[in-house]
Amino acid sequence: MPPVAIQLYSLLFKLILRRRLSSLSASASSSSFGVSSRAAADHHHPSPPSNPSFSSAAGTDAVATKDLHPDPLSSLHLRLFLPNPHHSAAPAAAANAPPPLRRNSFPQPAHDAGSPAAAVGQELSRRASASFSGVSPSAAPCYGGYLPTARYGRRLPVIVQFHGGAFATGAADSAANDAFCRRVARLCDAIVVAVGYRLAPESRYPAAFEDGVTVLKWIAKQANLAACGRTMARGAGSGGADSFGAALVEPWLAAHADPSRCVLLGVSCGANIADYVARKAVEAGKLLDPIKVVAQVLMYPFFMGTSPTQSELKLANSYFYDKSTCLLAWKLFLPEGEFSLDHPAANPLVPGKGPPLKLMPPTLTVVAELDWMKDRAIAYSEELRKVNVDAPVLEYKDAVHEFATLDVLLKTPLAQACAEDIAIWVKKYISLRGHELSY
Repeated sequence: MPPVAIQLYSLLFKLILRRRLSSLSASASSSSFGVSSRAAADHHHPSPPSNPSFSSAAGTDAVATKDLHPDPLSSLHLRLFLPNPHHSAAPAAAANAPPPLRRNSFPQPAHDAGSPAAAVGQELSRRASASFSGVSPSAAPCYGGYLPTARYGRRLPVIVQFHGGAFATGAADSAANDAFCRRVARLCDAIVVAVGYRLAPESRYPAAFEDGVTVLKWIAKQANLAACGRTMARGAGSGGADSFGAALVEPWLAAHADPSRCVLLGVSCGANIADYVARKAVEAGKLLDPIKVVAQVLMYPFFMGTSPTQSELKLANSYFYDKSTCLLAWKLFLPEGEFSLDHPAANPLVPGKGPPLKLMPPTLTVVAELDWMKDRAIAYSEELRKVNVDAPVLEYKDAVHEFATLDVLLKTPLAQACAEDIAIWVKKYISLRGHELSY
């Protein structure tokens, strides 16, 4: 059983959430553009601004962040989390070596006239697509990105993260989600793309799910543009063709992302979105090249069904997200007139949903002992294992729904241990050295 303080906070949380969902239900309006954030209404935990440097006001976690809006036709919002690419990237012997020479489209540092450095700067002042301003390993200014080299650069896997909030609340840049994604980026040594998908009831199903697929296609497009730009730059030298697509390329992804090592990570209702996106990635196959979804992590997924499970009967009034509140959230999210707990968005085991389970990527499921939705998540994992998919379950004792991502629980030892356990498993599939880590 959780501490008394957590129990009291859970009562307050459920009261506020139910009141919020009820008010949204009363003022429901549809909008194709939609909204992707309601965190601004939370004055106690305001959204932290993006911080495109490797220093943080909250601590020296060496993770830079940047906000993007890739789709001008919707409110889809992304926050990128980039761990310091210089951290343990270069050998210790090369720590004092000068930075590598690179082409860029920015003015070169000032040098004495006639010096060798000045000559090199003039020679390398040509424009090249997917090349960006540099940053010194010893400095902590605003990070602009740089062209990776064999000595100083490296490609990082990409983790696409979907926040929780019952489809109607939460945000990719909320204080809790920002801190959680920083932790994941640091522990997994990966670029995290937090997705601010459209929320209900302004944008009902399948808007949030489609936003997840849109982000995956956008990352693939970024990788293709960057690769095409680099190829044309090599062939055209300083001609006009070498700037192909430069204005459309996101520099952090172009310089550091390895889309062939992509992991989907969903929290609560975000786990439903992650599972949907994984299924669509399987169906798309090579159409998503160079994206390859190598694994997914489902943290206490928001799964439901018509036939109640044992945990749904015993823990229906459990902490933070009880069954009655979740039913209200589903009524706000599913299309009007189509409410069913066996809707494909809610029940992962309905017949005829998506591709065969044997084609699904390895799936880690995280559940909490005191979460009424845990049995259905465990059942889904069991079905994956029956068809030989690597699908372990991590169940945490005395834990509640969102125990590793909720603002008041984020700094607990259990939340930290959960993030570390996820990193251990994920590294099986994103490591360039092979699957050397395993439970």
